[in-house]
Parts: sequence; structure tokens; C-alpha cells
Amino acid sequence: MKNNIHEIITKRSNELFEKVLGYRNHLHKNPELSFQEYNTMQFVSDTLTNLGIQHEKGIGDTGVVAFISGKNNTLNQPCIGLRSDLDALPIHEENDVAYKSIVDGVMHACGHDVHTSILLGVAEILNELKDEILQPVKLIFQPGEEKNPGGATFMIRDGVLKNPEVKEMYALHVFPDMETGRVGFREGIYMASSDEIYVTISGKGGHGATPNKAIDPILIGATIVTSIQQIVSRRCDPTIPSVLTFGHFEGIGATNIIPDKVLLKGTFRTLNEVWREEAKELIVSQIKLIAKSLGGTAEVEISKGYPYLENNPQITSALISKAKNYLGEDKVDLLPIRMTSEDFAFYSQEIPVCFFRLGVRNERKGIVYGVHHPKFDIESEALKTGIQVMCLACF
Repeated sequence: MKNNIHEIITKRSNELFEKVLGYRNHLHKNPELSFQEYNTMQFVSDTLTNLGIQHEKGIGDTGVVAFISGKNNTLNQPCIGLRSDLDALPIHEENDVAYKSIVDGVMHACGHDVHTSILLGVAEILNELKDEILQPVKLIFQPGEEKNPGGATFMIRDGVLKNPEVKEMYALHVFPDMETGRVGFREGIYMASSDEIYVTISGKGGHGATPNKAIDPILIGATIVTSIQQIVSRRCDPTIPSVLTFGHFEGIGATNIIPDKVLLKGTFRTLNEVWREEAKELIVSQIKLIAKSLGGTAEVEISKGYPYLENNPQITSALISKAKNYLGEDKVDLLPIRMTSEDFAFYSQEIPVCFFRLGVRNERKGIVYGVHHPKFDIESEALKTGIQVMCLACF
């Protein structure tokens, strides 16, 4: 039966390719920002309705949850969850393609349109094979992955893991560093937690020629940015990966004007929850002490983000074996730890999960740009691989 299922998955993923590509092009052309995915939610709902698949919309506010079960399934039997995300990013697209975003300043630059389209293709195949699956399947189309507090928290709040209970969950993510046709996995801890840091430094403005009469928030900010790196280099256990980065430094003065305020925005990421909380306390206290020592004050807000993501070794190992058997061992990569973050991590704190990577790169076509880049795109053949491996998780 396994070989027969493999043949069906291959055949149907090829036959559905143009339809799924159409989904992707539509979604890419009509992106919506986090927690504003109303049209995207309706598109997913309409597509599922046309496929005759039971579903609810409005879960997690703008999410959709579909359910597939067959003759081998019983009422309230624990199920497998498959998740995609719906939201786009505030980026102006620079690609010159027919499916270029028509929404000014908004773009699917992280591939969530790809994830959603793949899951719609998976839905159609699983619905056709529903009498062959041994466990029912929940298809989770989730909003707001890109923005705190993460759409996963809203889905969990609205009971996505219950009624029936989700016993394990899978998700994929586009990976522009990997050639199309390949997939990548990592067992155990894979991605970092992510917290956002917002700092307002208050000083005393003045003339650049008389800094002694001012309290310079630019100097205070510069000292903070460089000095608190010692929290990572000297207070953190060297075996715990950690990153502290400030990507926004705003001080509106001039060549000869010292401003009153400076705004800093940054991120702290790590792979240890105990150190995560300790480090955030140190960041707040050190920033305030540095500002005070230089005559100013600092207000610090840390927006708690996503936890670290841990792939369950058992179900990840099982899917690795299935992928190697289906795609070939040479098409499956074992990945290193990453300091990027994903709100799929919230599910990993609740149930066993497997989050894997889908190669979308094609250097010959110039498809080489990373996620969150205005020229990000994918090799469309990757849609087939994504559909195939997500289907394998259910057999």
C-alpha cells in the first residue's frame, strides 16, 4: 500500500501543480499584513468549500481550520495537525513578475503564500485519500506569524489543539539557501526565542558646540548599544547560543544640534528559557544604569515574543525516513541550529512537532534572494515537493 500511496501522491501533486501555482500567484498578488488577513481567510474558505472540505473560519480571528477524516477514523480520535501561515510583510516588492503584489508596500516576502497554497494542495489530496489515512487531519491556516504575540497564541486560545485533540503537528517553511527539490530537518532544539526591546533615552538638547551644557542622548545610546553586548559575552554561559542586536537607532538632531531623545529598537534571542528571563532583567537594569551614569534616563520595554522551537526527535526522525525513502537520501539535509524565530514554537511547547525546510532556490533563474528581501521569490517546482512531504506526514 505504501508504494501505491507514493504513486498517488506523486501523480496528484503533478496534476494539481497548475492549480496550486494559481493559488500562490493569487495570494502573492494580494498580500495582507498580520492580523488583517480577511480576504486571504475568505479565499482559503472558498477554496475549501469548492473542495467539499469541512472547515471553520474566524479561528484566531482571521484563521481557518479544516478537518478531514475517513472510514478508518472514529469520532474525537486524536488527529495530526498540518499548519500554514497567512500573513505578509510591510515590504515594497521589487520583482517584475505577473504576480507582483498590487498592494503598495506589502509583500509576501517570507513565503507564507507558498505555505498556504501547498496546504490547500495537500487538503485536496488527503480528502481524496481520506479512507486510507489511519488518523484524521486538521489543516490549520494561521494568521499573524510575523508579529507579536504571534497568531499561534490566538489559535491555541481558540482551541485549535482540542476537539479533537491534536497529538502531533507539522509545518514547513521556504528556504532560499536550499536548492529546489530538497528538504531539510533538525531533531531537537532548532530555532531561537525572540523578544523585542524598545528603549527611549531622555537627555537635554543643546548646541553641538557646547556639549557641556547638554546631556547627549546620542552618546548615551551609543554607549548602551556597545556596552550591553557584554551581557552576552560575559554573563551568558558560552554553551548557550544568544544574540543581542539593535537594528534601529533614531536621534533627530543635526550637525550642530544635540536632540532631547533617542529611540532604540532591538532583539534578544536565545535557546534557553531560564537564561532568556535572566538576560532580559540584566538588559533592563544595565540600560537604565548606563543612562543614569551619563546624566540621562532610559525607559525600557521588552515585548515578550516567541519561545524557542524544539522538534520532537521521534516524529522528526520518522518524517526524515519517509522523505529519504520518497525523495532519495541525497535530497534530504540535516540542518544546524538557527537564531531566527518562528511562532510555530508555541505549538512545540504544547505537543510534539516537526518544523522542516523546503528548498526554493534556482540560481539559473536568479531565484537566490533571502526571505524578507524585496526580490524574494521561489522556484515554483518547489510547490510539488512541499505537497509531497506534507502528505507523507499523514501516512
